[in-house]
Amino acid sequence: MKTALGQMKWIGYTARPLFGSSLIREESMRSIAVMNQKGGTGKTTTAVNVSAALAEAGSKVCLIDIDPQANASLHLGIEPRDDLKSIYDVLVEHKELRDVRQQVADNLWIVPAHIDLSAAEMQLAGVFGREGILRNKLKSDDMKFDFVLIDCPPSIGILTINAITAVDEVFIAIQPHFFPMYGLGRQVNTIDLIADRLNNRLKISGAVYCMYDGQAKLTSEVEQTVDEFFRQKQFNLPVCSHFREFQTKIRRNIRLAEAPSFGMSIFQYAPTSNGAEDYRRLAEEIIVQGAVADVKGAA
Repeated sequence: MKTALGQMKWIGYTARPLFGSSLIREESMRSIAVMNQKGGTGKTTTAVNVSAALAEAGSKVCLIDIDPQANASLHLGIEPRDDLKSIYDVLVEHKELRDVRQQVADNLWIVPAHIDLSAAEMQLAGVFGREGILRNKLKSDDMKFDFVLIDCPPSIGILTINAITAVDEVFIAIQPHFFPMYGLGRQVNTIDLIADRLNNRLKISGAVYCMYDGQAKLTSEVEQTVDEFFRQKQFNLPVCSHFREFQTKIRRNIRLAEAPSFGMSIFQYAPTSNGAEDYRRLAEEIIVQGAVADVKGAA
């Protein structure tokens, strides 16, 4: 690790403080879809608070809410008004991302969602190239970010396909219970199929454990099962070749559950809570993960 970090000055990295010490990528953008086709796994909480943590660390971050429930938008204080310009207008009404994007904190912007988005699947059904609309909008966007994160719906439909066609990476949010784990194999196979047909850059680069209870026996059993699953998949599915489980686990924390009702990230609502500490550590892992990957690629 020290060797890899020591090489970063040659590939466009500059040292900056990250919650004490770390590195933030300055040149190329990372694009990440946060997903799980099972609801209630901590997906939106992770998308919002990882975005906020990266922004707090000094990265320029855009969060795109592509879930019709608009929970990420609500989490950051964006109310679903009738006149709200949203990702629906980008996908269906040909608006640019800059037309709907809002700044919600220092270094943090959001492209909000709206309930109208639930009609997008039907409205886009006959549109040629509908799977790549968001990808094309990101390519033509005139505002560049260090990170773009996308909060996906808890399903595999045209909205989620747009998201994972547009990004380079997928993070899967996992609640260490039986049902969230049950459909993991089918979900990974679907992502691999989309990568093969629509996005050959795509990789599943991380699993984030949410609502984590290290004392529960089921938790360790789920971790072992997930680890074995991806260990096997790394050899026969290219999309899993860069997979890693993050060392940081997001512990159960009531402050994380309370923050959305105030329209705040955990760093605004309870900056000294366990939830804030966990997401800061996760953000640091994500930054170092990208830095080390680029050093290996440059070697």
